[in-house]
Amino acid sequence: MLDLKSVYECNRNLGCKTWHPQVSIINLENPNLEQEAVKFEFYAILLIEECPDGCCCCGRKYYDYSNATMVFLTPGEIFRMSEDNTLPDKGYLLAFHPDLLSQTSLKSHIKNYIFFQYRKEEALHLSQRETSKITCCLENIEDELHHPIDAHSSTILSRHIELFLDYCTRYYERQFITRENKNKAILEATEKILDDCMASGRLQSGKLPIPHHIAEKLHLSAAYFNDLLKFETGKTWEEYIQFKQLEKAKQLLLKDDNSPIAVAKQLGYPNVQYFSFIFKKVTGCTPNDYRHSQN
Repeated sequence: MLDLKSVYECNRNLGCKTWHPQVSIINLENPNLEQEAVKFEFYAILLIEECPDGCCCCGRKYYDYSNATMVFLTPGEIFRMSEDNTLPDKGYLLAFHPDLLSQTSLKSHIKNYIFFQYRKEEALHLSQRETSKITCCLENIEDELHHPIDAHSSTILSRHIELFLDYCTRYYERQFITRENKNKAILEATEKILDDCMASGRLQSGKLPIPHHIAEKLHLSAAYFNDLLKFETGKTWEEYIQFKQLEKAKQLLLKDDNSPIAVAKQLGYPNVQYFSFIFKKVTGCTPNDYRHSQN
């Protein structure tokens, strides 16, 4: 594995001149690395311009755009394109060290760009128009890199990077739209997992399923799963599972042999008082009142 500890090391190994010690844009054409994987000790964003047809190493499917692909890596992350390639044969790498952001506004909210926590298989796939905009952003960064370093360099570079990331956020949201049918299948699978948990009585221990475990069963990262859920339902995981619990509670309360105490226990509520409080807060009536009104 090639462990790149600095932007300068990255430039040296990939044959690129260092214009700024903390930021670089590297042309990835024919990187010729002998190592099987690369570890970046800084933020690394790959723009992959050529991904062979049928290549699924970055998760592209028939319903995705295929003009270019983007992968986002946090410091310390290890990357391997595929069994045959360490890095893509054609594309660009935007590398920037966290220290660049130390005196900038981007430092406080770079964590809000959740796609840095996505898996490689959850990459962003771009249309031709989107690729042109991303390339334009890279050109602006490149232009600033060729300006002599001064007191404004870090601020201007970080703002260019922030704009670049904002466009990526827009395009990821667009990708959730173009993957609508796939997302609905994921939500159906999520509902089935929760239904099985509630029907089997596994919630009686009081331990509710967490996004990480659900995402693992669906072969997704927790970050991607949470973003997909929020985009499709408008709810966080906590809000979504509470909604599903209450929907199930309504069904169970209509059965004669189910008291509010029994329903609260089966669905993992700590006690019947808390169950009644949440139920009334959401529905406007107590569990007993709901049973009587429906009957």
